[in-house]
Order: sequence, then structure tokens, then C-alpha cells
Amino acid sequence: MLLNVRNVSKSFPGEPPVEVLKGVSLDLRAGESLALTGESGSGKSTLLHIIGGLESADAGSVTLDGVELSGMKDADLADVRRRHIGVVFQQFNLIPSLNVHDNLIFHARLAGRQDNAWTNHMAGALGLTEMLRRYPEQLSGGQQQRVAIARALAGKPKLMLADEPTGNLDEDTGDRVMELMLALTAEAGTGLLMVTHSPARAGALDSQITLSHGRLS
Repeated sequence: MLLNVRNVSKSFPGEPPVEVLKGVSLDLRAGESLALTGESGSGKSTLLHIIGGLESADAGSVTLDGVELSGMKDADLADVRRRHIGVVFQQFNLIPSLNVHDNLIFHARLAGRQDNAWTNHMAGALGLTEMLRRYPEQLSGGQQQRVAIARALAGKPKLMLADEPTGNLDEDTGDRVMELMLALTAEAGTGLLMVTHSPARAGALDSQITLSHGRLS
């Protein structure tokens, strides 16, 4: 099992405190894709952030490929994210001062796993080969999101976390981006956990779960 989440709980300050996650547990195998659905404010992004080590849980554990992340120091968590986790958000978050090629290899280089053959393969599969010297501002939204996906996968991470990755795209572009992302994560053997509001998007993945009132169903 690649990812084990066990009894994760999280509350935010308030009067009374707001319970966002109430003993959430899930599993994800290497190469498997899992959609996380639920209403706005149900805690989907919070759960994704906890799994990615961007936020801490009040209770419970997160284990990635046999290594427990819960309780790790910030520096160790940052190293795990850099080497083993790829992240794609609704906002493209490309580095505006870097061209497409340098954006693609940015995280892989930090992780010490730059693979030019794999990067070139992804660029071709995503239709980016002719755009490698362009800058983010010269690309459409769909093109920028394809760059963001390739950047997240460039180091062949064990886990990809995607938070509404097609939310800013029109339906046809979103369909194509989804198709490419699923093909490349499967090829890399990367587990994919994706937050989405769309039943159609969720249905394209291997399985789906719903977060409601802090619990999974």
C-alpha cells in the first residue's frame, strides 16, 4: 500500500471549534487513482494538505510508502515533499521568470532526479515540445496546467496530489488535461489522489470517495 491515512482529525479555532475532519481513514495503492469529492467547505483541501505535510492533523497518522509522516520535523517533511510528492493546484503556480523547460525540470532538479528523457517524453505527450522556450504569460490556461502537471511528475514522485486541477479550464480543455494526467501518472506508477467537485471527473478515476460532515463515505 502506498498511502495509509488512519483516523485523521482536524479542528479549527472558533466558538465552538469547527471540526473539519473526524477520524478520516483511506488507502491508496501505487499507480491507483482515487477521487475525493464533497461539498465546498467539507474539508477536502484540508485533508490533501495534511497528507502532503503542508498542514498538521490534531490526531491520526499519515504513512507514505511505509514511512510515517505524522510528527516529522518541518525540514524532514519538506524533503519528503521534494522527493516523493507532486502537487497540482487549480492555480497553475508556474514560476513566471522561468521558461517552460526550466519550469518542467525545477522540482526534479531539487529532488536530484532530473531525467531528460522522461521530461522530453512528457513534453511530447502533453503537446509542449514547441513551447519549451516560451514563458508562462505566453501560454493559454490549458497549456499552463499541462506544464504544471509535467512539472509535478518530472521527478517521478510516488504520490500526486491534485486539488481541482481542471477547475480553471473549459470543459473540452479540462477533459484533455485529465486524460493526459491519468495516462502519465499510470505510466510513472504514481498514485493519484484528486479533489474534484465534478462527478464526471471523479468517474474517470479508478475509484472515488466522498467527504461529508468530516467523514468519508
